[in-house]
Amino acid sequence: MSSLVKSVGTIGGLTMVSRLFGFARDMLLARVLGAGLAADAFQLAFTLPNTFRRLFAEGAFSVAFVPMYSRALHGTGQGGAGGEEAAAKFADDVLSVFLWVLLGFSAIMMVVMPGIVWLLARDFQQVPGKFDFAVFLSRVTFPYLALISLVAMLSGLLNARSRFAPGAFAPVLLNIVLIGGIVTGWWLRGPGGDDRIVAEALAIAVSLAGVVQLAYMVWAVRRAGLTLHWRLPKFTPEVKRLGALILPATFGAGIYQVSQFVDTFFATSLPQGSLTLLKLADRLNQLPLGIVGIALGTAILPMLSRHIHSGDASEAQRLQANAFEIATLLTLPAAAALAICAPAFVTAFFVGGKFTAGDGVIMAQIVVALICGLPAYVIVKILNPGFFAREDTKTPVWTALASLLVNIAINLYVVERYGIVGLAGATAVSASVNCLLLYTVLHRRGWFHFTAKLAGRIARQLVAVAAMAALLLYMMPLMEPFYGGSAFERIWSLAILVAAGGMVFFAAAFATGALDKDLLAMLTRRRRNGAVATKE
Repeated sequence: MSSLVKSVGTIGGLTMVSRLFGFARDMLLARVLGAGLAADAFQLAFTLPNTFRRLFAEGAFSVAFVPMYSRALHGTGQGGAGGEEAAAKFADDVLSVFLWVLLGFSAIMMVVMPGIVWLLARDFQQVPGKFDFAVFLSRVTFPYLALISLVAMLSGLLNARSRFAPGAFAPVLLNIVLIGGIVTGWWLRGPGGDDRIVAEALAIAVSLAGVVQLAYMVWAVRRAGLTLHWRLPKFTPEVKRLGALILPATFGAGIYQVSQFVDTFFATSLPQGSLTLLKLADRLNQLPLGIVGIALGTAILPMLSRHIHSGDASEAQRLQANAFEIATLLTLPAAAALAICAPAFVTAFFVGGKFTAGDGVIMAQIVVALICGLPAYVIVKILNPGFFAREDTKTPVWTALASLLVNIAINLYVVERYGIVGLAGATAVSASVNCLLLYTVLHRRGWFHFTAKLAGRIARQLVAVAAMAALLLYMMPLMEPFYGGSAFERIWSLAILVAAGGMVFFAAAFATGALDKDLLAMLTRRRRNGAVATKE
C-alpha cells in the first residue's frame, strides 16, 4: 500500500502541476478568445491529435507495451528468458516499426483532413470561413500525435522500471509552451485584431510542444542509462503480438476518448461556442481525473503485471482493492465539491474579457453534468489494468462498445431537447455503464471482487462527503457576491470554500474511519525516519 501511495503521489503530484498549468492555459484562452469562431476552430484542431494521443499513445500503446516490456525485463515471459538485453532488443524492434507507422498515419490524416473535419464538424460550413480555418489548424496541430506517441513509448520504458516522474512531468512542458503561444498570439493580434491570429499561434505551439516533450524524454531515458537504436523495421513475433494487443486496446482503453469524438460531432451541431464551452468545462473534470485516475492506472499496471505473472493472485486482489480505496477517497469529495461549487469556480476563473457571464452559466451546468460521471471515469482507470495485465484487451472492447452505444442513443434523445448540457450528461451515464460492466466481468472471472472491508471504508467516505457537502451548500450563497469581484475577492472566496470543505471532509473521514489509520501511521513513521536520516 505504501509503495502504491508513493508511486501515485509522484505521478499525481506532477500531473497536478500539469493540470494546474493546463487550467491557467484555458483561463487565458477563455479571456483572450471567448467562445466564438476562432475558439471553436482551435478546440476542434486540438481535439484531433490530443484525443488520438490519449486513445492510442497513452492508452492502447501504453497498456500493451508496458506489460510486455516488463516481462522481457524481469524474465517472466515464456521460457523465463529476460533481462536488460532482451528488454532493449524488444524496445528497439518496437521503435523501428512504430516510427514508420506513426509517420505514415500522420501523413495520411493530414491529406484527408478536410474529410475528417467534415465528419466531425460538418455544421462548421454554415459559418463563412469556419470550416476551412478548422482544416488549416488541424493540419498544423496533427504532427503533435507522432511526437507525443514517441514520448509515450519512452515513458513506458521508464514506467516499467517504476521511474514515473519524467513521464508525469512531460505534460507540464506542453502547457507551458501553449501558454507561451496564447501570449504570443495575443501580442501579435493587438487591440481589436483578428482572433484567428491567436488561434494560429496556438496551433503552431501545439506541434512545437511535441518537439520539446520528446527532447526532454530522450534526455530522461539517457539519464536513466537506457539507449534506443533505430533499425530497419522488422516484424518479430513480439512486435506482431504487441500489434495484436494494441488493435483492440485502442478501443477498449479509450472509451472516454472515443466518446470525445462522439461529443464533438454532436457539439458542433449546436450554437457557435458550444464546443468551446464543453472543452473548457471538461478541464475542471480532467483535473481530478488526471491527478487520481491516470496516476493510479499508471502506477498499478506494472505492479499488477508482476503479481499476476508470478502467480500471486492475492497480492493482485489487494493491490486493486487498495487502488479502489484511494480512488474513492479522493474522487468522491472532489466530485461533490465541484458539482456544488461549479458556479463559483467557473465565475471566478473564467468569466472576464471575451468570456461573458452568460457563457459562465452554461459552462457551470456542463460541469455539473460531467462531474456526475467522475467516479466512474476514475474507477475505469483502475479496473482496465486488471484485464491489460493479463493481456486481455478484448473484453474492455465489448464493454466499451456497449457504453458507447448507450452514449450515442442517449445523445440522439437529449441533445435536441437539452443541448450541450444533455450531451455532457450522456457522457457521464455511458462512463458509469462501462464501469459497471468491467467490474461485473472481473468479479465473475474471480480476478477482483469487493470485500466487506472495502465496502465499509467507502460507506464511511460517503458519510464524510455528506458532511462536507452540507457545509458547502450553506456557504455557497453567503460567498456569492465575491466570486465575480476583484481578483483578490475571487481568490480568497474560493480559498475559504476549498479550505473549509477540505478540513471538514478529512476531519469527518478520520473520525468515521474512512481514512486508513494504519497507513497514516506508517507514512508518518516513514517521513519521521526520513527526516532523522537527513539530519544525521
